[in-house]
Amino acid sequence: MTERDDEAKRTALAEWSTRLTAELGLEGLEVDIDAVLALAGRIAHAVMRPAAPLTTYLVGYAAGYAAASAPGDRIFERAAATATELAETQQTVTGPGETGRSEVAPDQSGQQ
Repeated sequence: MTERDDEAKRTALAEWSTRLTAELGLEGLEVDIDAVLALAGRIAHAVMRPAAPLTTYLVGYAAGYAAASAPGDRIFERAAATATELAETQQTVTGPGETGRSEVAPDQSGQQ
């Protein structure tokens, strides 16, 4: 992939984000696309690929809920950090022919 391809993808994502936020009635919302993609990447590798969109949805939902009930700075970052910390406690188990499944690592007491 070339730098030009990367720039084209960034531009397309920025345009999509602007169009979608406008359609959702969120004009002017600043979306940190790099942070969202980084979170999705970490989760996809730590848990499993299908967990990435689910996690970004839930983190966004949690951030929106938190902003509505107690506005403050860095709400997305705090929610993303929580998701990342949880993902780090996951162990992805894959074997021959498996697409991957996730097991929760045992807690301090040895229970799952």
